[in-house]
Amino acid sequence: MFKRKVLSVDEVVSMFLRQNGLETPLLQNRLVDAWDTVAGNVIARYTEEKYIRNQVLFVKIASPALRSDLSMMRTQLVNKLNKYVGARIIVDIRFY
Repeated sequence: MFKRKVLSVDEVVSMFLRQNGLETPLLQNRLVDAWDTVAGNVIARYTEEKYIRNQVLFVKIASPALRSDLSMMRTQLVNKLNKYVGARIIVDIRFY
């Protein structure tokens, strides 16, 4: 009898995404979508734009005071966002 390597659907999908270069863009999209959840509803109300470029999350915040407060929490937010996604996607956050 032949012994077959049985893979779960999750493993097959992960392998497919990795082989076709789709894993990183998918994780980046999940991280951007996770901003509202991780940062909270109050901060999400003042968030206007968010995108990732070169492993840096850029977030446009409408309130200068909030932007200053978030800048001091940058390291904690990076760690929480990466943990939420389950991979090291970003290394820094820039607020503008």
